[in-house]
Amino acid sequence: MRRNLVASILFLCPVSVLAADWTLRQTDRPFDADELAALPGQSFVFYDDGEAAFGANGAYSYTYSAANGGGTRWGSYNLAPDGSVCIDFVNGFSRCDLYVHSGNRVVLITETGERYPVR
Repeated sequence: MRRNLVASILFLCPVSVLAADWTLRQTDRPFDADELAALPGQSFVFYDDGEAAFGANGAYSYTYSAANGGGTRWGSYNLAPDGSVCIDFVNGFSRCDLYVHSGNRVVLITETGERYPVR
């Protein structure tokens, strides 16, 4: 019975509540509440020329560089209590990322610990 209750709670919890245990470096400072609130209208271009764009009302898109096949993935984003940005793509895929200041650059950290610096 207890196992079923725990499984039910985990199933009903949004992904953001179950977000990763973020692996931060000493120089990492996660975006603060004001920076997260300012995401609408911003875009981040990564070193592979992919671009993440945050629109109004939680709209999100990621456009791949021509070298990576081009094309855009559409979705929506929300801010999790831990400061991560959780994205639900229209194709059913979802993930949470953490944006941090690391030294003098912005870096996206994935739930699995991959780091993608922003240009």
